[in-house]
Amino acid sequence: MLTVIGCFVGEHNPWLVALAALVCTLASATAIALLTHAGRAGRRSRYTWLAIAAIAGGSGIWATHFLAMLAYAPGLPSGYGVGLTLLSYVDAVAIAGLGFALAATGGRVRGAIGGGVVGGGIAAMHYTGMAAYQVTGHLIWSPVLVAVSVVVGSVLGAAALVVGLSAPTIRGRCVGALLLILAICGHHFTGMGAVTILPDPLVAIPENAIRTEWLAAAVALASCLILLLAGAALVLDLRERKRAEFERERLLSLANAAVEGLAVCREGVIVSANDAFIRLAGAGADALIGTRLAAYLPSLTPGLGTPDQPLEADLVQAGGGTIPVEVIMRPVTEYGNQPHHAVAVRDLRARRRAESEIHYLAHHDALTGLANRTSFHARLEREMRAADVQGTRLAVLCLDLDRFKEVNDLFGHAAGDAMLRDLALRVGGLLDAAQLMARLGGDEFAILTPQTDGAAERLAERILDALAAVPAASGPVIATSIGIAVYPDDALDQRALLSHADAALYRAKNEGRGTCRRYDASMGAQIRDRRQLEHDLRHAVSRNELELVYQPQTQIESGGVTGFEALLRWRHPKRGTVSPALFVPIAEETGAILEIGAWVLRAACRTAAGWCQANQSILIRSC
Repeated sequence: MLTVIGCFVGEHNPWLVALAALVCTLASATAIALLTHAGRAGRRSRYTWLAIAAIAGGSGIWATHFLAMLAYAPGLPSGYGVGLTLLSYVDAVAIAGLGFALAATGGRVRGAIGGGVVGGGIAAMHYTGMAAYQVTGHLIWSPVLVAVSVVVGSVLGAAALVVGLSAPTIRGRCVGALLLILAICGHHFTGMGAVTILPDPLVAIPENAIRTEWLAAAVALASCLILLLAGAALVLDLRERKRAEFERERLLSLANAAVEGLAVCREGVIVSANDAFIRLAGAGADALIGTRLAAYLPSLTPGLGTPDQPLEADLVQAGGGTIPVEVIMRPVTEYGNQPHHAVAVRDLRARRRAESEIHYLAHHDALTGLANRTSFHARLEREMRAADVQGTRLAVLCLDLDRFKEVNDLFGHAAGDAMLRDLALRVGGLLDAAQLMARLGGDEFAILTPQTDGAAERLAERILDALAAVPAASGPVIATSIGIAVYPDDALDQRALLSHADAALYRAKNEGRGTCRRYDASMGAQIRDRRQLEHDLRHAVSRNELELVYQPQTQIESGGVTGFEALLRWRHPKRGTVSPALFVPIAEETGAILEIGAWVLRAACRTAAGWCQANQSILIRSC
């Protein structure tokens, strides 16, 4: 008995064996390349490319087998049955095509199943071809080695399609092609090791058997077909690479035009990034690619949040600095046929600055930089609650500038604004961290301070002394009056506390300005009376409550009347005659003096005009 493996070295043509290996290599590489192209093609053209891949792969399996059989020379006459030889070719193409179709539908499981089917096609072709082998003897098979050959072909075939179709790189496709070569050759030589030829001179070769010369021609034809398909696959691969490179450059150009930083990650590793992301990361492109995303976004974990849901995080730069960013992650299903994530990163520094400025403007006065009314009221509310809990006291100081309106009218609003800023700067320099100064509006200011052992009164005196020490040459003289109210001594709520401090301020102004006064209970009635008087005075002209009386002016020597002095009187419906010494200062402070003055001029002129018609010479000197 002769075993094929035992006589491999001595009875095989090495050139034909090398040619078989070359054909197998070419066919395997072509099949993997065509399968890859089929996976990228549309639904209609996919089946065409699968059929071409099946022809290339099946022809390679068939040609490899019969080239190896032609290389074998056992020293016995041999031939091949026509029908079974053709059937072996059909088996190789059809079953390989079925396996390729299963693998091309996507997924590692289907790839493994398809590769196993291809391994079964290799076995079907091999043993159908061996059945077509006719020799003057008998073929005796080892069932164990036959089973092993089927397993070897199926396992390696499954591995070949899983690796070759799932790897996006040329290296991965080369590994897949190598595994397919091992599947074909491993099955063939294991299958050949399973057969033993028992010579028998009584066995004759049929006349219609295919002679080795004709088989060689058929194998050559199949090899040419493989070469043709390999060339087509090479052209397709080059065109696909060119198209992919063009698309990559186009997408990269679009990505670089985006304001946001964009990065593509696979399993948490950065595989691509645009210029904006590179600038944010502060690293070069070469250093960035291949780095884990967590190195730059440590607080971001895969699967955090949902797609298109923005998340805020800190981006750690290569130099160690941090940038507040907004991150959106989205899965990418068509990036190298493998799961990836696109990460969009938006720089939040400008937004944070804008938010900070908005927050500042919402809680501070734009002119002086002090806290505004809203901020002061919120702070006062918190301090009052804390005082209730701790059993402490706090004071509110209300102050405004004396004769501020006159400064505005005389020097202009720019000078008035400068005076307000100067006051805020000088008084603010006297306060500590526990105290708060705010501008409530116009020239009204308030100070919140803890009240212990007359601290508020001492602070007021320090403010007055500091303002009095300002040299006159520095601009308009800054003078202020201050009113003080203490919680909970003078009021039990915020509104009453501010009202009482305001009442104390009015008392300070009425008692000579440039002073400070602490609230007492008598001020409440006085303030209410004064405010009612202010209200009534605003309507005195429209209600015809004002009148002029005329005091004659006479010449002492002659006793003749030289003119009249117009004197203003207010006949209040409830208060009776109100003294000008009381209502004129109020009119000056509230601005009602302008309307009253205009009325006085009109009334005096009407009266003077009537006297002139009576041939009387009248001189109005004052009113």
